Amino acid sequence: METETVPTPAGDARITWCRAARKAHLLLAVSHGAGGGIEARDLQALAAELPGRGVTVALVEQPWRVAGKKVAPAPKALDTAWTALWPALEKQGLPIVAGGRSAGARVACRTARGLSAHAVLALSFPLHPPGRPEKSRAEELTGAGVPTLVVQGGRDAFGRPEEFPPGTEIVEVPYGDHGFAVPRKTGPTEEETLAVITGAVAGWLERIAR
Repeated sequence: METETVPTPAGDARITWCRAARKAHLLLAVSHGAGGGIEARDLQALAAELPGRGVTVALVEQPWRVAGKKVAPAPKALDTAWTALWPALEKQGLPIVAGGRSAGARVACRTARGLSAHAVLALSFPLHPPGRPEKSRAEELTGAGVPTLVVQGGRDAFGRPEEFPPGTEIVEVPYGDHGFAVPRKTGPTEEETLAVITGAVAGWLERIAR
């Protein structure tokens, strides 16, 4: 892995590059949510699995995380930073799939069309605040304007798979919560859960790369 600092109007962002083990055919750029960083289990699992399948993974840290702040800024600031670092991703000369988990997924959806992203990967898309289904963010998802895959926990309080708009391409992670954690007694193991995520994403990326 190698890191790159990228100046943005919102402060310095950071990219951790996990390069393809063979000639890359795709670049997946994924950012974190509002409550954590690139150490999230799903992001780390993708960064470990996909390079062996010819996909370079860029783990993107928003400026507020790089600066050590604990609270994420407004969506506009997140979009600004993401847009500003996009040229650093384009330098790789590969089709770029924009992605992220939770708040990062929202950023990817909101900016995909304007940045000419090849596709969007939305991990744990926060369809609505917990207990507030009337506060839907479905328009952000459906407005991405490019092929979009949602990977969602079966018991995600921010939106269960069955709550998503008809026609959404979605993979359910059985028993998973918003962080893809599963109950120890009733759910699969963490390894099995992560295998569901990486397998689904890898298969989807292969399809859209053709």
